[in-house]
Amino acid sequence: MDLAALKGLKPAEYAEAADGYRMVSDAADAAGKRIDKQITKAMKEANEGEAADAAQKQLKKLSENFRYTRVECGLVSGSLNGFSAEIASPRRRLIAALDDAAALGYPVSSAGDVTFPAGGENKATGGEIPGGTAVGDNGMLGPGNRALYGPGPNGLYSPDAGAGGIDIHHGNPHHAKAQDIADRIAHALREATEIDERYSKALGKLKAAPGLDVTTKTWADVASDVGAVSSAAREYLRDTVPFDKSPADRKEWWDGLTDEQREEYKIAFPEVIGNLDGIPALVRDEANRENLPLLIASLEGRHDEVSQAKLGGLEKIQEKLGKPSVPPMYLLGIGLEGNGRAVVAYGNPDTSKNVAAYVPGLGTKLDSEFADGTIKRAFYTAVGAQKFDASSSAIVWLGYDAPQSIDVMTALGAERGAPAYNSFMDGISATNTNPDSHVTAIGHSYGSRLVGAATQEAGGIPGVDDVILVGSPGVGVDKAEELGVGKNHVWVGAAENDIVTKLPSKNEALAGTIGFFSGGPLGAYLGGEIADLGDDDIWFGKDPASKAFGANRFQTLPGPALMQPSFPDVLESKLDIEAHSNYFTPEEGKDKVSAQNIAAIVAGHPEYVIRETPR
Repeated sequence: MDLAALKGLKPAEYAEAADGYRMVSDAADAAGKRIDKQITKAMKEANEGEAADAAQKQLKKLSENFRYTRVECGLVSGSLNGFSAEIASPRRRLIAALDDAAALGYPVSSAGDVTFPAGGENKATGGEIPGGTAVGDNGMLGPGNRALYGPGPNGLYSPDAGAGGIDIHHGNPHHAKAQDIADRIAHALREATEIDERYSKALGKLKAAPGLDVTTKTWADVASDVGAVSSAAREYLRDTVPFDKSPADRKEWWDGLTDEQREEYKIAFPEVIGNLDGIPALVRDEANRENLPLLIASLEGRHDEVSQAKLGGLEKIQEKLGKPSVPPMYLLGIGLEGNGRAVVAYGNPDTSKNVAAYVPGLGTKLDSEFADGTIKRAFYTAVGAQKFDASSSAIVWLGYDAPQSIDVMTALGAERGAPAYNSFMDGISATNTNPDSHVTAIGHSYGSRLVGAATQEAGGIPGVDDVILVGSPGVGVDKAEELGVGKNHVWVGAAENDIVTKLPSKNEALAGTIGFFSGGPLGAYLGGEIADLGDDDIWFGKDPASKAFGANRFQTLPGPALMQPSFPDVLESKLDIEAHSNYFTPEEGKDKVSAQNIAAIVAGHPEYVIRETPR
């Protein structure tokens, strides 16, 4: 972008154009909803046969076109608003520099060079120091910096330098002023050019082919468009969205926006708004539902194992969202980073008095197993809690990279994930509308280690009233009261046959290994026992189910025995760790006792909890 273009540019006109595209986006949204909710439904009820089926297909195609128009026009609107906001700053600095040059009577060339007059006295000759032209230094080292590089390919360029590099303008009072103005112009032009190129590239992608047929490839292109717009608008987002503020501050920012501004953010930046703690649940759900098919489309065609696993998880979540459920399902977070991210709630956590957020553990990732199995645990907890108090919601929070294998032996993943969990819980506190809300943090398996780490962050877990630990290998502290909610509000479930709750401590494991090599299995057993000396330690510290830890232990069913006989050859047996996975599931053959106890705690009714003696 050159000087004349930046000087003549009117940011407000781009903002007005953005409003126009937003209006088109809104109109397309309204038209699509009318087709889906009124016309298609009415035709389906009134007509049958091949002609009706063909009409339904055409209506579906039209609806997809309107949806595509809504998203793409929303992206254009977001891009134009971002450009308008960002370009205003370098333009203001350019105008200020030009005004200063005019006030001093310094001519400015179309390239931004500033001419200054003779002035001052040459001490050697007694004559006046000559004037000249100052070429702005834009701060870059590349050839685009005219202060360093001349118009040709021949090295460094020193404007008006005399023989031997002596500055013939030294002592001229106009020189420094002119150079300052030229540098300011050069910096403004450099920044404006970068902004212009960034948004031009993004807007260049937002073009539809004639005779549009919205296909899977089309939505994959849209996903790419969303990424391009977000990338182009990174500075705009950083300056306008309070990323570095608390969730409460973000909630206040969101509430202060106009309806039009909120709509723009949701359409143009769904991956940002859908995953931003402090944004209301209904808004996050809407943004993530918009973003979900784009994420799916971006993975289709990729055949690597990781992409296929994530694709399976996203498709299953989309399938669940398309079916009615009681309590209703909300998608509070979704993303492809790491092993995948997903936050799913049953029951609205903003309007429910009782809210629980459950952290899963070892092996959990965004895949079909997560969508088919892990999510159900939140569903069962919400259903169970609503039997005690209808105003209850339960969430499964996969906002970290859970260990997939040997990395389960370290606390690193838990400690890395703890700040993100606390931010999410802070957001729950910010958006919940109940003055006497009751919040429960639940950690299962390695997830309990993350919850333990979260309690040790400054201030503990925001807003939490109770902590539930099930199938825990330890939480990193030795006493229940160290979790920050009082030991009477720490609850532990440990099934008799859950091997994870009986893992040896690190000292036991080391002593057992040494004992094995010196005395076989008996040596291993004795070595481990001697190393523990009755301290009730397991892998990540004190056993939460132990008397020494001091928590409330609630009753669970024992679960299947660890070693299961294999028939017909009874001499062979297999390892069964199902007892580790049953805590939330009230189905026959699982653990309805544990599930009911968890539900009672979540609902704020500890009087219904069946307790068990600590180990």
